[in-house]
Parts: sequence; C-alpha cells; structure tokens
Amino acid sequence: MKPEILEHFQKHDPKIYEFMSQYKDDLNLTAAKPSTYFFRLSREIASQQLHSNAAQAIWGRFEGIMPSGKVTPTNVLKATVEEMRACGFSYAKANYIHNVAEAFKADANYLLLDQLDDEEVIELLTKIKGIGRWTAEMFLMFTLGRENVFSYGDLGLKKGLIKVYKLKKEPDKAKIDKLIKNWAPYKTYGALTLWRALDNE
Repeated sequence: MKPEILEHFQKHDPKIYEFMSQYKDDLNLTAAKPSTYFFRLSREIASQQLHSNAAQAIWGRFEGIMPSGKVTPTNVLKATVEEMRACGFSYAKANYIHNVAEAFKADANYLLLDQLDDEEVIELLTKIKGIGRWTAEMFLMFTLGRENVFSYGDLGLKKGLIKVYKLKKEPDKAKIDKLIKNWAPYKTYGALTLWRALDNE
C-alpha cells in the first residue's frame, strides 16, 4: 500500500486506520490485462456461494474439458451445459458463464472495460444475464484494480463495519455512507481492510 493512502486514513478515519496499519503490507491492488477479463469474470461466477476448495475443484474439472485447458469464449461455447454440469456447475451457473462467453464474443467493448468509469463498467457487465451489481463491483476491485469502490450489498463488509466501529446492528446504506464518507478516493482499501479484519477474528 502506498504511504499516502495510509496517511489519508490516519488523518480521516483513525478507527479503521488501527486495523489498516496492521495489514498494510497485504492490501494491494493490481489491474489485470484485458486478455484475462473473461477468464476472471467466469471464475468469479463459478466460485460464488461455494467454499474455496469446492470452487477450485469444479474450476479444475472445467479447465480439464477446455481445449488446451484454456477458458476462452470460443472454447466455453463449444462446451454444452450438460458437460459443464458434469464438472459440478449448477444449471444456472453453466448458463451464466455461457452468457458471458456470448457477450465477450459479440462485443469488443468488454475488452475495453479499463477505459470506462466505474458506473459504466457496472452498466455494461450487468447487461449480461447472471451478472449482478455485486459481481461487477468485485470485478472493479480485483480485476480492474479500482481504488474507490465499496459494495453496499456485501455481507462481509457489513460485518466488518460492525466489528471495526463496534456497531450494535447491521448498518443500512445511510449509516454506511456516514461511516465511509471520508474514505474517498480510496474506498476499496477500506473494504479490503474490513474483509481482512474478519479473516483475523
């Protein structure tokens, strides 16, 4: 983490700074190459609501049925939903990943997501059936490396806020806005800190 980011939180939010200063060496963002966008988005869909070990096993079987082991739009569209279900995907996830493959194959703009602002990225991604706002926000953070994103619908972040700010109940959007208003332009680092705080309980 860049020193100026840590200084920003030290100045504007001492409570989360206490946690951030402990984890600062691990809180880093990197932007992925456009050529990996489809792979990363598909893997994000595949792993949702699954334990990491189960998700890795399913994804490994999926890569095993791909020509040369490469998860590309063309290769995915050659696989039937039934073949994908045999890897461990639900019917819905198999269809969603097919939808993403069709979108990436039909529209070159999906390889230009890094050139769009955050809301434009969310708008474009959520046009694909199976991708909601949460998935798009995770893509902004972990694939595009955007520094000023907070996912209001993420349960883990709400639990992290309860822990860091010693709240008595789950915060609503108005309360969250009040707590994180001084985080900008580095909201993503605050979010990373909240997740990490939960991991260390």
